Amino acid sequence: MTATGTGTGPGPAAGTGIRLAAPAPGWSIAADVVVVGSGVAGLTAALRCAAAGRRTVVVTKARLDDGSTRWAQGGIAAALGDGDTPEQHLADTLVAGAGLCDESAVRTLVTEGPDAVHRLIGTGARFDTAPGSDEIALTREGGHHRSRIAHAGGDATGAEISRALVEAVRAAGLRTIENALVLDLLTDAEGRTAGVTLHVMGEGQHDGVGAVHAPAVVLATGGMGQVFSATTNPAVSTGDGVALALRAGAEVSDLEFVQFHPTVLYLGPEAEGQQPLISEAVRGEGAHLVDADGTRFMVGRHELAELAPRDIVAKEIMRRAHEQGVEHMYLDGRHFGAQMWETRFPTILAACRSHGIDPVTEPIPVAPAAHYASGGVRTDLRGRTTVPGLYACGEVACTGVHGANRLASNSLLEGLVFAERIAADIAGTPAPQAAVSGADGAPADGVRPAPEPALSAPRTALPLLAPETRTAVQRIMSAGAGVLRSAESLARAAAELDRLHREATVAAGPTGGGEPAGAAATGSAAGFADRKAPEPGVEAWEATNLLCVARVLVAAAQRRAETRGCHWREDHPDRDDVSWRRHFRITLGADRALTLHTTETAEFPPTATS
Repeated sequence: MTATGTGTGPGPAAGTGIRLAAPAPGWSIAADVVVVGSGVAGLTAALRCAAAGRRTVVVTKARLDDGSTRWAQGGIAAALGDGDTPEQHLADTLVAGAGLCDESAVRTLVTEGPDAVHRLIGTGARFDTAPGSDEIALTREGGHHRSRIAHAGGDATGAEISRALVEAVRAAGLRTIENALVLDLLTDAEGRTAGVTLHVMGEGQHDGVGAVHAPAVVLATGGMGQVFSATTNPAVSTGDGVALALRAGAEVSDLEFVQFHPTVLYLGPEAEGQQPLISEAVRGEGAHLVDADGTRFMVGRHELAELAPRDIVAKEIMRRAHEQGVEHMYLDGRHFGAQMWETRFPTILAACRSHGIDPVTEPIPVAPAAHYASGGVRTDLRGRTTVPGLYACGEVACTGVHGANRLASNSLLEGLVFAERIAADIAGTPAPQAAVSGADGAPADGVRPAPEPALSAPRTALPLLAPETRTAVQRIMSAGAGVLRSAESLARAAAELDRLHREATVAAGPTGGGEPAGAAATGSAAGFADRKAPEPGVEAWEATNLLCVARVLVAAAQRRAETRGCHWREDHPDRDDVSWRRHFRITLGADRALTLHTTETAEFPPTATS
């Protein structure tokens, strides 16, 4: 993938003709809508689509409640309290987004957010209330000038939301396919969405590669935190939705803006995978960030001190750690006392104690770790991408709400609001001609042999990475494209990622979409020509998706020669609104080359389907 182009943007999306190397589908089912993902965005979209009478299938990579939503500790932000207004919420969001929020998208979020939260409560979600009152208890987090964060179970908001939505989905009898990795988008001869291919990992009535045929696909696959060595994201967050969308010809934007949560439990320099999050709500309740000497280093750095936006706090932690030659700082909440820790933050308390740290009696060692992708698949205000029939919402999407840095606890709200908007858009289109179906909405004859779909372009298999390459991608990204970036570190990361891509391409050979015959013995490909291509499978598909999103992220980070929000360039330490207060619109070509176009302003232009 080479990055080219700086124009105003491409025309309507055209499929790349690229797919993951995989067996042909051996079974298929039909639906009106297929929702990929089972977090707050996916399940909300599915429930609303089903309520509108559309046959809806939910596909999820693990179990229904295993996505990122259930790990959300802090809460959901909305102007619910006395004296708070959507305008104030909008102002805080725009400040956090560092000049790159799409204001129309933010206004949609904050004005529709309060009612969306009340509908979530109507679905069955139970939020904590103020003592002796039925009113929702509201707290503050970083970047907010008002107490507007609703939480549940103290620090288990995501788990409660996930519980309520999963129960509602099951009560509604929606068809679900669990333990399924979605592979690629199916399109018809006109290039419109026609469903997805997927691989089910051996449970239930489906097994192996199959297809769900549907004229509308909603991507709600979550983030891509596993592209880094240390992250708060679960193991399933491997960027599958963004990679699928790129192969389908969709635009992605703002992937360089990866938010590193500033306070993640530090488990040592060799720690990898999902790390325990120490919620921003702990600082919202009055915990202090201190260095090894016990000095509060955020005081005087920002008017909100420890409650500054996350990018600012993460940078200050890294700056102080470098000054002192250490790997982490501390979060001190000893003054809370045991009762507050046990009632307000029971999940965090248990996680810390399981690692031998007692927040009641000692400060918590913390360091930044990859947390949230502010960018993703570009959509309009109805969740429509640049591919007709393909929608995206939640962390996989780039609605323009977050700009260069997400405001704390806006993510669950974004999932709610834009999932409802997607469902409304789908419900407002003519319903597909109904197939003969059984009582549960499934085809009456159950699982059928998969017909060959009419494709919009010839298909080329993408060379797969060996499963063990996943760790290499993560270490490359953490070293070269983590919290601190520079032209040198990004160039090194790009070169190392290119080497992995070339190795996979050569191993695939001419029959697998790789280099032409003879290429293996020339140039930089020499030395790994004898490598064997990995067999298609979940681990190889995930590693390939991670490499895809890593290369896009690095290409965008190289191009953005400034520091803005959570993109911190050491060699360009200042924000440059004249040159860079704009977005990149990135597409993947049939030749696997990336094209980067820049927007003329911070506002996104309409999608091709708008």
